[in-house]
Amino acid sequence: MKKRLIFLSLLFIFPLLAEKIAYVDLDQILISSEEGPNFAMRKFSIEPGGGMPMHINSVEHEQLVLNGKAKVIIGGQEFEAKKNDVVFIPANVPHSYKTIGNEPFEFLCVVPNKTDVMEIVK
Repeated sequence: MKKRLIFLSLLFIFPLLAEKIAYVDLDQILISSEEGPNFAMRKFSIEPGGGMPMHINSVEHEQLVLNGKAKVIIGGQEFEAKKNDVVFIPANVPHSYKTIGNEPFEFLCVVPNKTDVMEIVK
């Protein structure tokens, strides 16, 4: 099966964003920064109705969508991410997303083992 490459945001949960993030759970840290010398792998789930406001991250993110759908806006372009899509989030590019439908939006996320500074974009 051919995978679509689209751009999408990863959701890191930081205290300053907690009140703005709807129904986002970090289910599992599959490979921690202590185990992987260069990258960490995590599994996230966003419940129906959940999402993330427009923001930037200082590190890139690579994702594989496992389940569900989400509307994604990145760099002013809108995409629909769905199961089996491969996703790349460049560092320092504004992005947001919102779940679509009645299924959780679940994905694996790989990030470099560097400090990730997240900032809300107004």
